[in-house]
Amino acid sequence: MSGYASAIGSHVGMVRSNNQDSGYAGYRLFLVADGMGGHAGGDVASALTAQAMARVDAPLAPPHDTGPGEPRASEDPAGGPANPALEDPKSAAELLRKQLLQTNRMLRSTVGDRPELAGMGTTFSGFITVEDRLALAHIGDSRLYLLRDGAFTQITKDHTFVQRLVDSGRITEEEAKTHPRRSVLMRVLGDVESQPEIDTAVLETRPGDVWLLCSDGLCGYVEDEDIERILRRRTSLQGAVDSLIDKSLAHGAPDNVTVVLVETLAEPDQADEPAGPRFAGSAANEVPGGEPVSTARTRLLSRRRISRRAQPVAESHFEPRVDEYLKELIAETKRRNRRRRILGALALLAIIAAIAGALTLGYQWTQTRYFVGTDGETVIIFRGVQQNIGSISLSSIAEDTEIPLSALDGNEQRQVQRTLSAGSLEEARDIVTRLGVHE
Repeated sequence: MSGYASAIGSHVGMVRSNNQDSGYAGYRLFLVADGMGGHAGGDVASALTAQAMARVDAPLAPPHDTGPGEPRASEDPAGGPANPALEDPKSAAELLRKQLLQTNRMLRSTVGDRPELAGMGTTFSGFITVEDRLALAHIGDSRLYLLRDGAFTQITKDHTFVQRLVDSGRITEEEAKTHPRRSVLMRVLGDVESQPEIDTAVLETRPGDVWLLCSDGLCGYVEDEDIERILRRRTSLQGAVDSLIDKSLAHGAPDNVTVVLVETLAEPDQADEPAGPRFAGSAANEVPGGEPVSTARTRLLSRRRISRRAQPVAESHFEPRVDEYLKELIAETKRRNRRRRILGALALLAIIAAIAGALTLGYQWTQTRYFVGTDGETVIIFRGVQQNIGSISLSSIAEDTEIPLSALDGNEQRQVQRTLSAGSLEEARDIVTRLGVHE
């Protein structure tokens, strides 16, 4: 049976005034939720979701006989019967899906009681461990990554408009990173849809795997190569979480950032990271009912500010008019690409014109210069300079003096063959006059 070690951290970032992210690292459940709706309730949506989903968490059965006060294998931490769905990965994935749908109804009911929260929603990416498998549920643009055997892979697919554009081949992955509508979500939990579609999957895991759950405050601003490098060089899971958050801060951290790391171990008793349920972000601070557990790092980072100016980030929002909005977005993308091509062509023409102008001015300057040389037989006054550009000569014959080269002494012949520069035609004639001609 595999064991699991985990670490968690969250930071409000450098721009936002409140943390709309929530994270949870429990006994068997690990998740990240990224709220939307700004001050209208993004933080409430993610916190309520994290707290509601944490109710399905349960510790692994103890590997020895339970002592007084310890929960039996058939009990959850609160003393009630454990959910048998947690013993089968497919059932666990279905349990997550149903719990998310129930949470979605709870969020909608909350808006009914508190109309000022209208429009709130949240993403969700999380999994339950079932021996050597993970039961995954995902909706929105928070992500799950896997580092295995030197390969770093994105497991989930974003439910965003730009991802649909990428999938359809209309834009590239690089263009998606800077697309002006990258914050538009197609699927979320909350006061937007009564029955949102939720992706589920069962994933195999093996010792040495490192699973990364994160909000887009990390993956949206830190390159995959940098994330992979930090995970490879980790000395501890919590140290890697701290380094990932620090990396986001170094990039200006315009959005909240939340990170959960889970490492698969060969044996359950190999874990040396803090165990037990821990909340981070909004769920650790703003939702009553139960004692939230937060790491010291989370509390420290919540107060931390780095003196670097960051650009505000666009608020994520859900777009219900999927087909109409996609057509509008595609048309806008075409217009933007057309403008980009036109601007690129104009820039290229401007560069070509500048080069041509510089060449013209340069050539005109060369034609103000003269030099005394030879065609091999007579002394010639040339207009221009001695250099050539490829097969193009920058000089022409101004005057043929008809003085035989053989009429000069040896030293003068060599000087003429090497050429003698002059600033004007008169100066070139003076040079010729001073040559000693021998009959």
